[in-house]
Amino acid sequence: MASALERSKALFIRRWGEMGGYWGISRTMAELHALMYTSAEPLCTDDIMEQLQISRGNTSMSLRQLVDWGLVARAHRRGDRKAYFACETDVWEMFQCIATERKRREVQPIVETIRRCREMVEQELENLGPEETETAQVYLRRLDAMQSFLNAILELLTLTLRGGGDGLSMLAALLTQLNEPPTAK
Repeated sequence: MASALERSKALFIRRWGEMGGYWGISRTMAELHALMYTSAEPLCTDDIMEQLQISRGNTSMSLRQLVDWGLVARAHRRGDRKAYFACETDVWEMFQCIATERKRREVQPIVETIRRCREMVEQELENLGPEETETAQVYLRRLDAMQSFLNAILELLTLTLRGGGDGLSMLAALLTQLNEPPTAK
């Protein structure tokens, strides 16, 4: 029978893997990250394959992605020819890596797409009839609203990353104060 520690780790790994899908990464990549995060020692590919019951190819691909994200680094053991991998364990550093990578992969491309979409319509705007002009203006206002929202999110993310872990705690406290109902006098 598995120990409480083993069952607890398995539960954490499973839930972290499920959450990975919401982040836009594969379940296996998230489970591998969770396994490494909960491991006291760096793991080699064989250890990971055995513990997660996944193929060598899936293991290698997931490890490569985690290394690219900056969440995992190669580690070497003296006298051992195998490649070992260690996970970033500082939660703030993990957040920074994930936030920076998601910003680069997801937010910046859509911001650029919105800019290009606006330019495409603006170039043709003067050649449109009245009905098409109205439709185009509605479209442009909606793009502007999306751009404004994304800019606010990017600014918030930039300020959060710049402030570090302590800055995040202060920001959370400030937002909590702003959302508290006014007290009766």
